[in-house]
Amino acid sequence: MLWHPLIVVYLEVLTIAKFDHQLNEEIRDKEVRLIGADGAQLGIVSSAQANAMAEEQGMDLVKISPNAVPPVCKIMDYSKFCFDQKKREKEAKKNQRVVEIKEIRMSPSIDTNDLDTKVRAAQKFLTDGNRVKVSVRFRGREMAHTNLGEKLLQDFAQKCADVANMEKNPKLEGRFMTMFLTPKK
Repeated sequence: MLWHPLIVVYLEVLTIAKFDHQLNEEIRDKEVRLIGADGAQLGIVSSAQANAMAEEQGMDLVKISPNAVPPVCKIMDYSKFCFDQKKREKEAKKNQRVVEIKEIRMSPSIDTNDLDTKVRAAQKFLTDGNRVKVSVRFRGREMAHTNLGEKLLQDFAQKCADVANMEKNPKLEGRFMTMFLTPKK
């Protein structure tokens, strides 16, 4: 049995990330409103003439506003424009702050030391800038004494009052009574 080497050629099409702008020869409009590289309005010219002006300056002709009549084109260095745009997006993404919701669960029969531990944890979350959802779970006969859970949540909010505001008052939903705390500015 003979084995023949099989040659496989993979053609990979590389797509370069491109914004929704038409460039240079892609602009097929008869006339365009032209803006120079310095931002000065150069008037309405034919697209061939605008392309020639951009090539003369060693820059690109970019269609900025395709829906205008006539479409608005600008002479600019497109690669520098894309680089600056990506840089601005990266900077904006870096400055974003995602606020998380941390949850603290208790039962209505919680002891005072355990409650103090939960309060310290909540205060730590609040000083970090996160919202806190405090919930009390009722089991079996505890459902008959939901007022104890509400009192517990009110006490919890009072102990966290120096770092937090109560966003939502205690509310019973099924077997859980929940309350939201937000950090003070």
